[in-house]
Amino acid sequence: MSLTLTAPYAEAPAPAPVLAPRERETLRHIAAGRTYLQTARHMGLSKHTVDAYLRRIRAKLNINSTAELTRLAISLGL
Repeated sequence: MSLTLTAPYAEAPAPAPVLAPRERETLRHIAAGRTYLQTARHMGLSKHTVDAYLRRIRAKLNINSTAELTRLAISLGL
């Protein structure tokens, strides 16, 4: 009888959070260098809603800076 040691079961990585269409659009505007107010006007929203979308994106993707948001937008082809 032989005993074989194996690594514990490794869980599959969690799927990446999906951004809502308006979150993606907001991210695209901010990555293009627009201000919250410019983005809000273009999208027909308040600047508070734009801020809420960006906070939601940051929370979903664990991002802390605008530079990281911009890098994400580039990697997504926005």
